[in-house]
Amino acid sequence: MTTTTTITRRSANYQPSIWNHDFVQSLKSDYTKEIYTKRAEKLKEEVRRMFFDIEASALSSSSSSSSTSLLKLINTIQRLGVSYHFDDEIKGALDRIMSTSIQDKVAVSEEDDDQDLFTRALKFRLLRQHGYEVSQGDDDDDLKAAARTVVLLNKLDDVEGMLSLYEASFYGFEGEKILDEAQELTSRILKEYLNNNNNNNNNNKGNKNYIKQQLVSHALELPLHWMMPRVEARWFIDTYEQMMIMQQQDHEACSMVDPLLLEFAKLDFNMVQAIYQDDLKFVSRWWEELGFTEALSFTRDRWVEHFFWSVGFHFDPKFGNYRRRMTKAGCLVTTIDDIYDVYGSLDELELFTNAVERWDINLMGGLPHYMKILFLALYNITNEIAYEILKMRGLDVIQHLKNSWAHLCKAYLVEAKWYYSGYTPTLEEYLENGWISVSGPTLAAHAYFLLGTETTEEGLEYIKNNSSDLIRSSFIITRLVDDLETSRDELKRGDVPKSVECYMHQAGVSESIAREHIKHLINEMWKKMNQDKFSRSIFPRPFIDTMANVARMTHCTYQYGDGHGLPDRETKGRIMSIVVKPIPISS
Repeated sequence: MTTTTTITRRSANYQPSIWNHDFVQSLKSDYTKEIYTKRAEKLKEEVRRMFFDIEASALSSSSSSSSTSLLKLINTIQRLGVSYHFDDEIKGALDRIMSTSIQDKVAVSEEDDDQDLFTRALKFRLLRQHGYEVSQGDDDDDLKAAARTVVLLNKLDDVEGMLSLYEASFYGFEGEKILDEAQELTSRILKEYLNNNNNNNNNNKGNKNYIKQQLVSHALELPLHWMMPRVEARWFIDTYEQMMIMQQQDHEACSMVDPLLLEFAKLDFNMVQAIYQDDLKFVSRWWEELGFTEALSFTRDRWVEHFFWSVGFHFDPKFGNYRRRMTKAGCLVTTIDDIYDVYGSLDELELFTNAVERWDINLMGGLPHYMKILFLALYNITNEIAYEILKMRGLDVIQHLKNSWAHLCKAYLVEAKWYYSGYTPTLEEYLENGWISVSGPTLAAHAYFLLGTETTEEGLEYIKNNSSDLIRSSFIITRLVDDLETSRDELKRGDVPKSVECYMHQAGVSESIAREHIKHLINEMWKKMNQDKFSRSIFPRPFIDTMANVARMTHCTYQYGDGHGLPDRETKGRIMSIVVKPIPISS
């Protein structure tokens, strides 16, 4: 006699995709035309000439104004999203600024006007951002001097200087108390500045301080170092244009605003957007053909959001193939996550984990139908990516890729067992598993090979053994930021306790205290990643940048709530502005 066991399936009631394949396929950009590419090349040369003009003026002057002008130019083109065109010029400029700083250390005094708070903090931030070995400072060094300027010279009304120091403080390492104190002080003063101006109704666009208030408000929401570069570029292009309008009205309001630079930023943004649209059309065709929307309808249908993640990982137009393949990996991660979190029974999950770990197509026979579809898709897509890498680069990476999927599924299984047994882990135990279950080793392995940069034996060992502090720090940030915004909803649908709940249980504290502790950990992990990122890494720069961008993309996605699970909120608007809608350019 045969008995049939009925499995009670949980449901997360995920929202269907808000994106339509026909809409995506209909996207068309005018900015692929030759007239725009020629204009962009001409403007790029004009911007390049700005570097030469500033340095030429420096030869005829002994003041530090040329260094300040270079720093401001670098900062502006970075925020406008066009710095990738000027890597050599930026490196040359920063090399000279660094050399000058070493030769000419000057302590701050009341008479020292050449190196003001704004400039000192900006110089520190840009040098550290680009990997130069700069200290937070001894008694006579720049950042300590900048912090002392605030207190000793009583420059608490120097909002631009405060904002510059605030942004610099997020590049701190573990144990750099000066930067910790600077961050605490500047955060408090900038918040007071905003409150005072809001109370005085000084927030209309015609007000001279309007731009300053917008810059402060924007920074307090999310510091520049934590911001997704493409979202920042889109916001700053609008802000820079407003600066230009105010400059035309008041020549003292916003110096250093250049109409040609603004035009180039807009044009470049729209040209890159046209490339994203082609990438997204590819993803649309692939996802529709894969058929998960119908075959696995209980999982999240987030192909556009995953493409947006890939743009966040690396926005440079030359990484189109990388974005397309990383989107495939991301879509698989979310689908597998939903099966382990909600849909699969524990017995089924153990069977699936075993099949992935052994990477054996013959084990499909023991899987339920929905898992057969998922396993075969995972198997084929991973082998396809490995084949492309082998064909293009001569690297056999299949073992590394399949191991990364096995690590992910085993981490998911650990959490499933916690759920079914009612176990609440310690925060440390949760994070040791959680940075893997948030797809750390999986996405890192794919990124390492798909970027097309040089691989080393040491790098391969780190990927194989999940032993990179850089990768671990990035994905612990991802785990914690995700948890802060999604844990309540996930607990309601029957998920494992997240970091907030684990710490509440472990320390016996309230939810509000636990949340503050998690925010503190996020800040500390950024410091650790800063140090890992700027130390002599065995990883190539594009991969290091990707790991930082993973954390930035997480902040972006969960800045206003669950932007991945509920993407009809702020996420939709950001995708529209980055991928769909070009920036208007007046003729």
